Amino acid sequence: MKVTGKLLIIFVILITVGVVSGCATSGKASPQAKRDVVQSMRSETLKELYTQKPDVQNQVATSAGYAVFDNANVNVIFASFGGGYGVVKNNRTGKWTYMNMGEAGLGLGLGVKDFNVVMVFHTEAALNRFIDHGWAFGGNADAAAKHKDNGGAVAAEAIVDDVTVYSLTETGLALQAVLKGTKFWVDSELN
Repeated sequence: MKVTGKLLIIFVILITVGVVSGCATSGKASPQAKRDVVQSMRSETLKELYTQKPDVQNQVATSAGYAVFDNANVNVIFASFGGGYGVVKNNRTGKWTYMNMGEAGLGLGLGVKDFNVVMVFHTEAALNRFIDHGWAFGGNADAAAKHKDNGGAVAAEAIVDDVTVYSLTETGLALQAVLKGTKFWVDSELN
């Protein structure tokens, strides 16, 4: 089957709309129901991370704070798009800040990847800067694959500007070398 340029553009648009509209914090549920979904995702993500890297549990507990996000990312040839939701906890004050995320980028890639990100903020300044400005821009080169029961979850780690970032993937096939920008912002409905 020959794929035309127009068909590819339509496919990208449909997938992008599906990814963005599939966000658990969208829809007609009450704000409390949406917060419950985010907190459940946070708990499950941390449980999985602690299973893979038990030492992270102490790192999270003794940090200034942490964030957990769920993100779906679509890569089609030279473009990638993604969106998600999450929550930040200030360990000093106990305050929860609910946030959204979106990303777009250019680079070589093909695939759909659902992944979770855990950010551990080592300083109060890094935590506040993230909540107040919420912008991250960086390069991403990764390969993750899982077919049926073969393969497995992948946890990657990066340290940038007093923040340790863990990325966990569970499903799908993704091969990408993408320079992408990710914007994080406070969810005005849930806070």
